[in-house]
Amino acid sequence: MNFLVDAQLPRQLVTLLSPAGHDAVHTSDFPLGNRTPDSVIATRTDREGRVVITKDRDFWVSHVIKKCPKPVLIVATGNTTNKALLEIFAVHLGDVVGLLESCPVVEMGRDRLIGHGYRDEPRQDLGE
Repeated sequence: MNFLVDAQLPRQLVTLLSPAGHDAVHTSDFPLGNRTPDSVIATRTDREGRVVITKDRDFWVSHVIKKCPKPVLIVATGNTTNKALLEIFAVHLGDVVGLLESCPVVEMGRDRLIGHGYRDEPRQDLGE
């Protein structure tokens, strides 16, 4: 799967995703870096067939209103250390990818994984 990691998330997430067989880029790689406007990120994500990984719920709103970006992974862990965030991703990456294959919006918290966009929204409670 192809991912685009948004500015509020650590660049180390790209380093975690790539060895797992995923193509990942971070907004810091863009010409405007982490100041790249959300509209540019959304358009580029769709053009390149990527999933936006973000803490910014504005992407979810844009998905609902404009259908752009098409797939979104919302990280809803609240304040957490980068180490803890990367551990959550490492443990649950397979489940996240599985949900993204059938749901346009996936929300990942510390203790839950929810696929949004269908009548019966799949939910998985994650063990701590």
